[in-house]
Amino acid sequence: MDKIDDFMTTRPPTAQRPLLGLTVLVVEDSRFACEAVRMLCLRSGARIRRADSLASARKHLSVYRPTVVIVDVGLPDGSGLALIRSLSQGLPRIDVILGTSGDSVTEDEVIAAGADGFIAKPIASLAQFQAAILMHLPPDRQPQGPRLLPQEQVQPDMLAYRDDLSHVVDVLRHDESPQTLDYVTQFLSGVATSARDRDMQDVVRRLIAQRKAGLAAPDGLHDLTEMVQTRLASASGF
Repeated sequence: MDKIDDFMTTRPPTAQRPLLGLTVLVVEDSRFACEAVRMLCLRSGARIRRADSLASARKHLSVYRPTVVIVDVGLPDGSGLALIRSLSQGLPRIDVILGTSGDSVTEDEVIAAGADGFIAKPIASLAQFQAAILMHLPPDRQPQGPRLLPQEQVQPDMLAYRDDLSHVVDVLRHDESPQTLDYVTQFLSGVATSARDRDMQDVVRRLIAQRKAGLAAPDGLHDLTEMVQTRLASASGF
């Protein structure tokens, strides 16, 4: 199996680009969350590849071995925990495996599955992103000498958020089964957290609570659908 960053290993990391020479595969179905990671990688010197599902991730991994894999726990075709577990047991092992979610209670599950660390959404801090990766790399893959910690916070374009909301509309247009509602609430919970859309977070939490209470036709679904449509109709996305 080829490593697509082999040709970059002669370029050592620097204080300004501490992840230079690394390839990051982000397994994430949210375009907004993935855009944040893309911006963080760009500012850190890392190359990025994206997979939006478990099936897509496995195709990527059959072709090359990235240095870092960041896996969202909730994916459209299954749990990211299964992929983390598989990667952690693989030989040769991926250098750094990180789990991510908008729900911090999943951190213990991520670590138990074999991940090296956990990054809570929203992933916005450049310093925290770099540290989460560097702390698990061997010394020869890290920049030499002192390194200033960047204070930068990334903010993805809200068009990516609108794309995520459009995805929800498409999914619900074709299917409102319990399994689909579980996926949509998980997806929107992470997206709204990443976008810091507190009103959307509140509506999602209410729908999750109604689903857990066993309501067959939760009114929270109507409110959620209406809010998504309102966001899409707004020029700003909020």
